[in-house]
Amino acid sequence: MGRNKKYDGYRAFQYLEPGRDYREFKLRKAILDEWWEPVPLSKTEEERFEEVMAKSVVMDLHAHADISPEDPNEIRDADREGRNFIAYEALSTSGLDCVFDNMQDGSSFANTKHGWDWNGTIHDLGMHLADIAKQDFLIHCKRPEDIEIAHREGKLAWVAVLESASCIENEVNRLDILYGLGVRSIGINYSESNMLGSGLKEHADGGLTDFGYDALVRMNKLGLLVDVSHVSDGTALETIELSRDPIIVSHAGARALTPTTRMFPDEVIMALGERGGLMAIEAAPNLTVTEKHPVHGIDSYMEHIEHCIDLVGIDHVGCGPDTNYGDHVALYITNIERHGQLGLGHYPRPGKESGSKFLGIDMNLEQLKELKYVRGMENPSECLQNVCRWMIKHGYSDEEIGKIIGKNGLELVKKVW
Repeated sequence: MGRNKKYDGYRAFQYLEPGRDYREFKLRKAILDEWWEPVPLSKTEEERFEEVMAKSVVMDLHAHADISPEDPNEIRDADREGRNFIAYEALSTSGLDCVFDNMQDGSSFANTKHGWDWNGTIHDLGMHLADIAKQDFLIHCKRPEDIEIAHREGKLAWVAVLESASCIENEVNRLDILYGLGVRSIGINYSESNMLGSGLKEHADGGLTDFGYDALVRMNKLGLLVDVSHVSDGTALETIELSRDPIIVSHAGARALTPTTRMFPDEVIMALGERGGLMAIEAAPNLTVTEKHPVHGIDSYMEHIEHCIDLVGIDHVGCGPDTNYGDHVALYITNIERHGQLGLGHYPRPGKESGSKFLGIDMNLEQLKELKYVRGMENPSECLQNVCRWMIKHGYSDEEIGKIIGKNGLELVKKVW
């Protein structure tokens, strides 16, 4: 049933009048035909692909399920309006039974230039929930059973996720509020240090703070899935060790293949697996490009998948591509080029003049411009289907494919939620 989604044609915020009820931006086409690159299969393999997708619970463990403005220069202005437009129709073609939607995250600028504030986070979450309440294709997922129901009934389980806990500031009780509003996974931080711990782009690694430990204990008591995708190595290792429940890296990769602090060393990945956690692989532009596959696409992505399988076993690896229905490469280029013009007060630190304040890692603009899009891993409708197709083509069993494209994620949330 998982392939036959019951989508009734609802469009985001169609209950409102564009231009009168909200400022309208021209949105791009969710899926560009010229960027759609399915892994080629034989007729027999195509039939097997349809069977595997139909019987498997398919989960994208890190996505942004919205459509972006056509003009990348308008994205920040649109973000200030605080209204994301979920790509319902495109999601209905994705084969997904569950999507972990990270919404606006740090780009909720309704109240602040920098994002990650409490009011902006609640505004963002409320806007999403108001729109979702008007349709019946997405299920606001709060329990593992909701994912299985979505699979059986042709629905899509939508998980509200925050990529950073910065918005709780020093108030641990705010975690209860977020949980009460339906958030089911939360990151420690987003690259920059906060009250909970060190981020990956800081000059020193202070690990998990005492408040961060208090927050971790509360997350465990609530049943919030803890994410360490953007933290420092020390913070990741301490969180993995101290968490009562297994945790997730929802979107990263192996530093052994892509030498950047945005990826994790084998030590962290192995510790995660040993404690029952899940390593989900990232596909944002050029972040999991490798020496063997210098053009970013499905092959470099799967190189990271296979590296992690070799490290921790196939039961502890999944997919968190971190894509949206927009021009991700153009978004990176625009943010990097304009970051110093946004009045955010960022300056290059002596000795750290290279790298981007936007991402916290070195990003080659010329390579980004040459890339244009990530081949075969460009949007949430393409990613998990191509992972399945690639694994079929490379001799994996149905059971092994099912684990990577969703079963491992489902087993993790059954333990945590």
